Amino acid sequence: MTKLYQISCPKCNNNQNFYRYGKAPDGYQKYQCRVCRHQFAPGRPRAGVGQTGHPRQRLYPSCPLCGRSSFLHHDYEYYSNFRCCDKRCNHSFFVVKNNSITSTSMTTLFGKTDFKRMRYPAFIITTALSMFYLGKNSFRNISLILQTAFNINVSHVTIANWCTRFAPLFDNMRLRLMPLLDLKSDEWHADETVVKINGIKHYLWFVVDSETRFIVGFHLSPYRDSPQAFSILNEAAKHGTPKAIVSDRYSAYKVPVKSLFPGVEHIRVESFKDDVSNNLIECFNKQFKAWYKTKQGFSSFDSANNLISMFVFFFNFVRPHSALNGLTPANVAGLNLNKKRKREFLLVI
Repeated sequence: MTKLYQISCPKCNNNQNFYRYGKAPDGYQKYQCRVCRHQFAPGRPRAGVGQTGHPRQRLYPSCPLCGRSSFLHHDYEYYSNFRCCDKRCNHSFFVVKNNSITSTSMTTLFGKTDFKRMRYPAFIITTALSMFYLGKNSFRNISLILQTAFNINVSHVTIANWCTRFAPLFDNMRLRLMPLLDLKSDEWHADETVVKINGIKHYLWFVVDSETRFIVGFHLSPYRDSPQAFSILNEAAKHGTPKAIVSDRYSAYKVPVKSLFPGVEHIRVESFKDDVSNNLIECFNKQFKAWYKTKQGFSSFDSANNLISMFVFFFNFVRPHSALNGLTPANVAGLNLNKKRKREFLLVI
């Protein structure tokens, strides 16, 4: 028995003039509207064969503006550019290939994750680290200060090993403390600066929160291109979403910001006289360079990555920041940690 339909075009609501031109593979009658030329099959479920009742999955994502289907406009290594099928909308948007984005250098640290089997107490170690990362003291000066103040003889080579060995320990502290902070501010500032490792130029990428002056993430790389911008912004996106991202006129930030932060305004600063400038992160770069120049450069990539990670931790959690107003020893005590690890947190906070 043939089903009778009171049909209308789902696109233009025409209910009079149609062409009948065969049936779909699953047996439903197909029609074409004579007004808008739209093709459809009334009564057919939005599903494939054998999946009755479930909506058909589109091969490509829907348009974020109108919700209609899209087509692949360009396919790149780290992202895909889609365009809306509706010519009246014609919206172009980007989708990131998460599996293609490389991880940042801050996730590849080596060393110890606790203070076990150390000859000196944790208080002496954290004091030496604070003098190295918060001041301009050399390893020999720190050794002299420890001998004068605490009557403890520590070799400058031992202090140098401390400054790189405990990077994973403090990075674990950072991972546990970051969820306690509110980094969803008005602006994030992104920029890169040059450091030399064994005489070779490398680029250090930073993302800084404008309200708290907090370093959201960093990435050390021998390259200065768009894939590195994808890596650092993808790492920063794990900690929140700002209202705007401020960068210089470097074009490598354009597509990563559009694809990783949809709907977020991208402010590209042209000069220092603009209403919104990138002076905040430029000032931080000066502070970092003032610390970096006293160290006479880095000898290897791994040690440089560890030293920068430790510098970022001490800059974030040891120096006074407005982001740390809600981070108190009581909050640290509420973390799911054993007694020894809580004491390690409280030594630093």
